Amino acid sequence: MWLVERTYSDDEQNIIILVYATLDGERYFRKERALTSFTSDIRETTAAVDVSPSNLGTVEDPEERDRYAAEAARMADAYEPDDPV
Repeated sequence: MWLVERTYSDDEQNIIILVYATLDGERYFRKERALTSFTSDIRETTAAVDVSPSNLGTVEDPEERDRYAAEAARMADAYEPDDPV
């Protein structure tokens, strides 16, 4: 699963939403992370993650699927899976 989207939540303060997708853009994994001001709580965002198939959602919208596939391919070409981004 490759990082395809990073946004800030409109509903919650200090929440970042990371979306990872398969290379074909058909499946996705959404991860929410609280932003913190503590310097000791450093968590890197990696270019890719391993996710159990039972935790994946299906991308129904064809345009979003194409966008996810294109971004996943771009990330896979530019980064190693464990690279921080």
